[in-house]
Amino acid sequence: MKHLIRKCGAALLLAATMVLPAQATETYTDPYKLIETVADKTFSRIKADQPLIQQDLEHLRVIVVEELLPYVDSRYAAGTVVGRAVDIRQNPEAFNAFVKAFEQYMIGSYAGALTYYKEQKVIIEPSQPVGNQTIFTIRTRVVDPGKPDIVIDFKLRRPRNAETWLVIDMIAEGISLLDSKRAELSNLIRQQGLERVTALLQEKAKEPVKIPEQDPARASE
Repeated sequence: MKHLIRKCGAALLLAATMVLPAQATETYTDPYKLIETVADKTFSRIKADQPLIQQDLEHLRVIVVEELLPYVDSRYAAGTVVGRAVDIRQNPEAFNAFVKAFEQYMIGSYAGALTYYKEQKVIIEPSQPVGNQTIFTIRTRVVDPGKPDIVIDFKLRRPRNAETWLVIDMIAEGISLLDSKRAELSNLIRQQGLERVTALLQEKAKEPVKIPEQDPARASE
C-alpha cells in the first residue's frame, strides 16, 4: 500500500476526494466535468501556493479542505469502510463521530500525498455515455516524463433521484483505496469497537503533515 501511494503521486491529489465530506458550493451533473475541475483547481492552487507550502507543509491541509472537500460523498465512503463490522443504525451518534474522525485522518494522509506533486499531468479519457447509471467510472492516465503512465480509475456516485455526482473511490493499479482502508480498519472496528477506532483516528489526525516514507528498494523508480 505504501508503494501504491508513493507511485501514484499526482493521482493522489484527486484520490483525496474519495473520503472527504460533501459540502459543495458547486455541483456537477457531468462526472467528467467534475474530475476535470477538481484536477485543474487543485494543481493550480498547489503551483500558486508553493511559497506557503515550502514554509509550512500544514498549508497542504488547507488546499485539501478548500479544493477537494466539496466534491466527495464522505458518509458513503465511511459507511463502506465500516461495512458490516457494526450496525451503525443502532448507534448513529457513534457513526457520525467516526465520519468526522475519518475525514480528518484522511485530510492529513492526502495532504502528505500532495508533497509528491512535481507537475505531473492527468489525462482524462474521452467521455462515454452515462445514461441512467448511478455508479460511473472514469479512466485517467497520470503522465510523468521518463516513467510509465499510471492508469487511475475514479469511481463516482449520484444518489437515486439526484443529478449531482460525487467521487467515492479511486482504483490505482487495480487496487481500490476505499477497499484498502476498509481492510485496514474494519477488523479493528470489530475487535475494539467503533468508538475506540474513532479515538485512534482522532489521534492520528493530529500528527503533522510530512512526506510519506518511500520504500528504499523502490526509491530509484
